[in-house]
Amino acid sequence: MSTAIHELLNNDKTAASHGIEGIQGGFPLDEAVIEAMPTGTKVVSAEPYGYSAWTITARISVILPDGRPKKYFLKCASEDHGKTMMRGEFTSVTTINNLIPGFVPAPHGWGKYKAEDPPTYFFLSDFMDMDTTSAPDPLQFTSRIAELHHKSISPNGKFGFEVTTCDGKLPHMVEWESSWAIFYAKLLRGVLELDKEANGLWPELEAAAAQVISAVIPRLLGVLQSEGRVLKPSLIHGDCWEGNSGVVLETGELIFYDAGSYYAHNEMELGMWRCERRQFLRAQIYSRNYLRVYEAAEPKDEWEDRNRLYSLKYNLNYSGGHPGNITRQTAYNDMCYLCEIYAPLEGLGIYDSQKDPSVTGTSITVPV
Repeated sequence: MSTAIHELLNNDKTAASHGIEGIQGGFPLDEAVIEAMPTGTKVVSAEPYGYSAWTITARISVILPDGRPKKYFLKCASEDHGKTMMRGEFTSVTTINNLIPGFVPAPHGWGKYKAEDPPTYFFLSDFMDMDTTSAPDPLQFTSRIAELHHKSISPNGKFGFEVTTCDGKLPHMVEWESSWAIFYAKLLRGVLELDKEANGLWPELEAAAAQVISAVIPRLLGVLQSEGRVLKPSLIHGDCWEGNSGVVLETGELIFYDAGSYYAHNEMELGMWRCERRQFLRAQIYSRNYLRVYEAAEPKDEWEDRNRLYSLKYNLNYSGGHPGNITRQTAYNDMCYLCEIYAPLEGLGIYDSQKDPSVTGTSITVPV
């Protein structure tokens, strides 16, 4: 992704070209953002806030037309990919907010900066003062996520989403499909290609991935919609980990953000929790609490292997966004495990339990 968006913060010419006077804080605010606020809103300040590898973010303080003070959160990204990210997050958050108000900070708009260099896109939502460092309460966290999965209804009864969404900077393949097995195979192919572009060809991984897609997925996921079984497409957050949630300091309510949603098998959400870079959610209390609220699909005794299969997408997605990361090796090892159990093929790599974080307990600390 282009780094041009980060240059906005240090580009006096760009900031000055917006023609906005009297705004404190040093963030290059654009008239298009102000137009997304209620008519007559007065912007007091716009200041850089937080850190993101793929976007720039700001806290905007305003006085609303009725005289009340308010704070907004602004996220910006550049170029065509920035457009995909901002539109996808706005659509995800709007869909979630319409379903469960208060689950996410209320969205207020997305669009394009009027300043053209670089072409910049934004997403505007409520700003929340949050505690994002403490371990989420297991019961509260899992109950909220399960509520989203239970209440959501796909608009056409299929798996997918109306616009492309992203996990980090990488886009999801979200074309509508009636078959969950077919949808997940396409999703996995997409992240495999992005991982290869970032990290280069790895023939052993390519071979294992081909066997997973051609044989493991039809066996392990195809059964979910066979023999009269019906699998409900549920709206998932799409990037659900402790770093994308927090407790609102004013109310004590748990809230989620940075969504990259699509309609999926609800268990797909929990594939992220397995990954070794999850600080808190790897603890079994989270998945166990979730399964008390939302029972595992049949066959229930294959839940753990489905969870491993779903983690492939998240680990490969992270590898594609952070070249050289160990999550690529973890994904490959998990592929070998799944192939040995469900679709043995001579010549594939051998699963190594000592490279399996779910066995060793190994964890890694990574940037957001």
